[in-house]
Amino acid sequence: MRAMAYGAYGGTEVLAETRLPVPKVAPGEVLVRVRCAAVNPVDWKIMSGGLDALMDTVFPVVPGWDVSGTVERVGIDAPEFAVGDPVMGYARKDWVHGGTFAEFVSVPVRCLAAKPVSLDWRQAAGLPLAGLTAYQLLTRLGTGRGDTVLVHGAAGGVGSLGVQIAAALGARVIGTASPRNHDRLRGLGCEPVAYGDGLTERVRAVAPEGVTVVADFVGGVLDVTRAVLAEGGRHASIADHTVLGAGGQWMWVRPDSADLAALGRLADEGRLEVTVAETFPLAELAAAFALSQQGHTAGKIVIEV
Repeated sequence: MRAMAYGAYGGTEVLAETRLPVPKVAPGEVLVRVRCAAVNPVDWKIMSGGLDALMDTVFPVVPGWDVSGTVERVGIDAPEFAVGDPVMGYARKDWVHGGTFAEFVSVPVRCLAAKPVSLDWRQAAGLPLAGLTAYQLLTRLGTGRGDTVLVHGAAGGVGSLGVQIAAALGARVIGTASPRNHDRLRGLGCEPVAYGDGLTERVRAVAPEGVTVVADFVGGVLDVTRAVLAEGGRHASIADHTVLGAGGQWMWVRPDSADLAALGRLADEGRLEVTVAETFPLAELAAAFALSQQGHTAGKIVIEV
């Protein structure tokens, strides 16, 4: 099969198009024929060796964890899916090796859900990792009706989905973002405030009694979080472990087919949209990674295989 892979840690220069065997399909897995795979910052951070202390790596590595496609083959004890099923997944395994920037990828069923009918292949590939990150953080904090949620980094890939998910859970949503993104956030059901100096005062101006939930998707904002959090409020971060010393939760996303299915239902109900910013062919993965590293795209970067 065609795949993009690297044989050692490094920058985009280590990526190369290559031919690899079609992956084996272990019990509890299915083989997915990849239609699209989305780029996430974790992909190039892993490639640079940034997660070597956390996860074992087997070279050559095919990067990529987000995928949409169709089931090509069903392994032993995987009754949840049948050949031909359209699926999406957060295909993270317990080690780094066989990812989604390839024609085929083997995926444990715990990482997959049915592709939402309302999303095209590109949008479906862009939903799993970012969507699950936002969904799991908000639901672990018990977000629901009566809450006022502050989303740090509301215009980002995770934050923009978090805004929509919090609104779908019944909460009032305030989001930090640069002014150029405020109109887009209003369209997603958010009350935007500009980040930067004076943020605490701006949040207090729209929520004088404080917020009950803070979702931090950027890091470096703990002082603001503590200043605007109402008594008894809850907060968590995906980017700042110091929240643990301030009564918050530090989390990272985990594969969960039930959570992924819940996101799919929100999409099909018209309460969750996925914005695709740029699309690249498989051979141009290095250019897609370089664009992701700039950190300025307003939407997902997707590879069409």
